[in-house]
Amino acid sequence: MIRITKIFTFETAHVLYNYDGKCKNMHGHSYKLFVTVKGTPINDLDHPKNGMVVDFGDIKNIVKSEIIDLWDHAVLVNELSPHQILGRDLEDKGHKVIFCKYQPTCENMLYEIAEKIKNQLPETVSLAYLKLHETENSYGEWFAEDQN
Repeated sequence: MIRITKIFTFETAHVLYNYDGKCKNMHGHSYKLFVTVKGTPINDLDHPKNGMVVDFGDIKNIVKSEIIDLWDHAVLVNELSPHQILGRDLEDKGHKVIFCKYQPTCENMLYEIAEKIKNQLPETVSLAYLKLHETENSYGEWFAEDQN
């Protein structure tokens, strides 16, 4: 079994309903996402991906279409909170808003990222690990073995 990792960056803002610190104000981050998948390298001379678990380009396409294209330069808002009104107002003014069914913390974002990526991976490849940096020295991690 081999693990391979691809790293992505994107800019996203969020607003945390009922938070009791200075991050209760809408603010943005330069997120850095590490995506690690695992599998057995293809062992077939006639296969164009011979020697690979999965093409890094395929991982890039999945993450780009499922996460980056949607979340980059958007504002994540908890649609189950009164912040939904703020989100609708921003949307009406032409801003890119993503309405989440959760508090848009780094931790909860990891759950959504994991689900989106897992659903797009080839059958022979599995998601092993995610790390999402909110800042240079603050990040959350998702491990496949920790999930039920």
